[in-house]
Amino acid sequence: MALNLDQKKEVVAELAEVASSAMSLVAAKYDGLTVAHLTDLRVKARKSGVYLRVVKNTLARRAVKGTEFECVSDVLTGPLLYAFSKEDPGAAGRLIKDFAKTNDKLVTKVVAVGGKLYGAAELDRLASLPTRDQALSMLLGVLTQPATQLVRVLAEPAASLARAIRAVGERQQAA
Repeated sequence: MALNLDQKKEVVAELAEVASSAMSLVAAKYDGLTVAHLTDLRVKARKSGVYLRVVKNTLARRAVKGTEFECVSDVLTGPLLYAFSKEDPGAAGRLIKDFAKTNDKLVTKVVAVGGKLYGAAELDRLASLPTRDQALSMLLGVLTQPATQLVRVLAEPAASLARAIRAVGERQQAA
């Protein structure tokens, strides 16, 4: 069923709102997927915090105008599915990559992050970005490592002295 002008304006406004706050975009060809596959993909997208939408490319071009995803406007051709990561930059990449492993008809066409357009080959790099929790734990590890090493360095002379005294005591007992 075709959309009337008011419905198109609503779709563009909704997509523009999502695009203005999204961290990354993955556009993929979906032709050949069944309704059941797309429904499964939508369920997984909701669980992972990804906004997933099938929209006409002309509406998508209008929606991304003025956002950091405007760079994709020139390459939007054919039937595309748009996945916007709202909370985690790599979420859309992981979703599309994981789903494409079992469904070869889902083919990535465009990846956009930070106002830059990347080819489909960059999907793996986007998918490998750490989640927020993983990034925080990595940062915490980096921040605590110098303090841990300082404590080890400061404790080593006392530990060496204790080992030397124990070795001398063991020799005297053996003699």
